[in-house]
Amino acid sequence: METVTEPDAAPSGARPDPRRWWALGALVASMLTLGFDMTILNVALPTMAAELGATTGQQQWMADAYIVVFAALMLPAGLLGDRFGRRRMLIVGLGIFLAGSLVGALAQEVNAVVAARAVMGIGAALVTPLALSVLPSLFTPDERTKAVGIVSAGSMLGLPLGPIIGGWLLDHYWWGSVFLINLPMAALGIAACVFLLPETRDPASPRVDAVSTALTATGLGSLIYAIIEAPTRGWGDPLVLGMFAAAAVLIAALVLRERRSARPLLDMGLLAHRGFLFNALAATLVMFVLSGLLFVLPPYLQAVLGHDALGTGVRLLPLMGGLLVGARTAQPVVGRFGSRAVVSAGLAVLSFAAFLGSRTTVDSGYGFTALWLSLAGAGFGVAMVPAMSGALGTLPTDRAGSGSGLLMTLRQVGSAIGIALLGSLLAGVYRDRLDVTGLPASAAGTAGDSVVAAHLVAERAGTADLLTSANSSYVHGMGVVILVCGGAALVATLLAAAFLPSTPTVRGAANARDTGPDLATSKADARQ
Repeated sequence: METVTEPDAAPSGARPDPRRWWALGALVASMLTLGFDMTILNVALPTMAAELGATTGQQQWMADAYIVVFAALMLPAGLLGDRFGRRRMLIVGLGIFLAGSLVGALAQEVNAVVAARAVMGIGAALVTPLALSVLPSLFTPDERTKAVGIVSAGSMLGLPLGPIIGGWLLDHYWWGSVFLINLPMAALGIAACVFLLPETRDPASPRVDAVSTALTATGLGSLIYAIIEAPTRGWGDPLVLGMFAAAAVLIAALVLRERRSARPLLDMGLLAHRGFLFNALAATLVMFVLSGLLFVLPPYLQAVLGHDALGTGVRLLPLMGGLLVGARTAQPVVGRFGSRAVVSAGLAVLSFAAFLGSRTTVDSGYGFTALWLSLAGAGFGVAMVPAMSGALGTLPTDRAGSGSGLLMTLRQVGSAIGIALLGSLLAGVYRDRLDVTGLPASAAGTAGDSVVAAHLVAERAGTADLLTSANSSYVHGMGVVILVCGGAALVATLLAAAFLPSTPTVRGAANARDTGPDLATSKADARQ
């Protein structure tokens, strides 16, 4: 196909390609796959922990490997598409995601799964910014807003579908099926790119800053490693302290390099805008809490309450439903009350829901859990959209692309740290409270790895006391995690009420509405 440069719009006088909606459908299928991949693994983790013998730390790595790589490579990946061809790099990204999914489905041990998730993160980092950047070459300006909304809706729809699809697959097939489901979807996207998309590129796009990309990946990776390993090795362990120190040096070097760069990969100067800074903090905190909850809830629903994988996925729907409803209703309310009031209210609801959830006991039952999950989801949705639109709306138009890229990166960092920090807190509390009296040292060590492992040890040993202790310890640890989430949300509420600007931001609202909470990217974002 012909290569087009600077495809800011499909030619207004040209007849639109009749295949453009088929191409859009394939892009939606690809984004849907990435969307439910965010939640499908969480439902699978208890099953994978049982069959692979994964500790809590290893489960954290299975979740975080994808996010760390995605956060580090998303912005450089967009630039690669601009320089070398968006269709070409989109095909490469989908191919890498497909290969990573195949490796994950065939993996026989934990390290292979972690490696597969990292490879999938590379593919997702290429696909996410480029899926929207190819739309201007297919659609006229009148159609483009609708097309962007459809692609964004595909990504959002993946959030509630992930737990249900994952649960159904695990009830009928082996755990590798949660990876295998990606193959036909990615293959469909590749075929659409090959046969339906024109090639487009921007020769004026800046070069990829390999040093900044490496600093981002190694700095964030070192930080996550230290947090995940600390409960097992000890916070004073030389390796843990060394990784914390390395993370500090690498991240400081990244900040200094970006501040001195004429065209930074991550525009740190945007944090000097008060509105951007505090809205970005609110959006990052929401992702921190959401990712942490999605990590700690499935073992509670599956191991403690005894639901199967599909039942676990269905019981996460109040959280997803509340999030989607909150996101849909937030923006009209902003026009009346202002973004500061709405973001603060959303964070306050989230804080209240977390404090309520921290009262969960082994005997609480699912009804109580559904109540606070619904409230938490509503708080997530109400706070997220106006925080993102408010962050972008405070910036000059010529920096909106840089702002969106930095905002997405910060949110992914929040997700990675949420899984690492809250998962490590849970692991430490659980291990300290677990009563392994009378067990051999090896069995006691295995039981301390996770609540799923403790259930397996209790079944083999026939010890009801261990089962009771494991459930009680896990619920207590989960309560501590949720309490921390509530405290963090309360602090964020006070900061938002005190420092956020309250002026409704029409441009930012439109951006957030077009892109959705999980796909705030565009051609400008990809190009930086």
